[in-house]
Amino acid sequence: MPVEGKAAVSGSPAVRWIEVTEDEAGQRIDNYLIARLKGVPKSRIYRILRSGEVRINSRRVEASQKVAAGDRIRIPPVRVAARDAPEAPPHYRLPVLFEDEFLLVIDKPSGIAVHGGSGVAHGVIESLRSMRPDARFLELAHRLDRETSGILLVAKKRSALTGLHEALRGRDMDKRYLAGVSGRFRNERQRVRLALAKRDTAEGKRVSVSAIGQDSETVFHLVDRREDMSLVEAELLTGRTHQIRVHLAHIKHPVLGDDKYGNFDLNKALRRQGLKRMFLHAAKLAFEHPVTRQPMRLESPLPADLKKFWEKT
Repeated sequence: MPVEGKAAVSGSPAVRWIEVTEDEAGQRIDNYLIARLKGVPKSRIYRILRSGEVRINSRRVEASQKVAAGDRIRIPPVRVAARDAPEAPPHYRLPVLFEDEFLLVIDKPSGIAVHGGSGVAHGVIESLRSMRPDARFLELAHRLDRETSGILLVAKKRSALTGLHEALRGRDMDKRYLAGVSGRFRNERQRVRLALAKRDTAEGKRVSVSAIGQDSETVFHLVDRREDMSLVEAELLTGRTHQIRVHLAHIKHPVLGDDKYGNFDLNKALRRQGLKRMFLHAAKLAFEHPVTRQPMRLESPLPADLKKFWEKT
């Protein structure tokens, strides 16, 4: 009997043959195996690929080879650590802005991560999969920070995911965020081009302006203004990690409530005034449907907590 709370090794593994479905097509074989072989170390997966133990249609493969619908994959015997049943993901209340057989568009509340990891057990995608156990494919098309609310795209077919990624890479998706920022934003329109670089720190991932970083571009449009703060619409022309937050901080208009790049003393005062989180909201998204090619225009109004704070300032 395994000791409670300890990993036990499952017995008698055998060769398996799996046929790739249409929804699974297009993945690299290494990523396909990583998703399939839960509990198997990545090092072990790459070892069986290099050794030729994994075969597609009876042929040896490289880790980068992509699988196609109907491919038969040979998976050699691998031992998987059998663990206690994990805690079930919570069923979050996730308002749906749009859904068809290819896409699911969520109006994500603030405070919920989009996926588990980095100290978070479960996020939006794990919750959706738990609530929809019959769904064969559910994948995030992009990311939002945990505190950022608003429009989040989820693909229900691999063809839709591929199309959305192509639109994001090709700048064929119009993404607009609303941000409350410190200070009086002077320009009606301001374009910011600043390369950004990521680095890992003890406090987590940080992003900074760097000449050796990735090209990043945001256009800010003034929406409203108060004596010492402003409401701006951020038009993302690239989609780098923390792009809006770092660009605004660099031009001396940090996002209100931002605990990484903001004004920490101001944030304390804002909490006393009722702003309990970062003032950043994914408000608008326009793109061509990746499968039907119909124009899509999605909007999420400013959440009640942010609207109330702004109106009383």
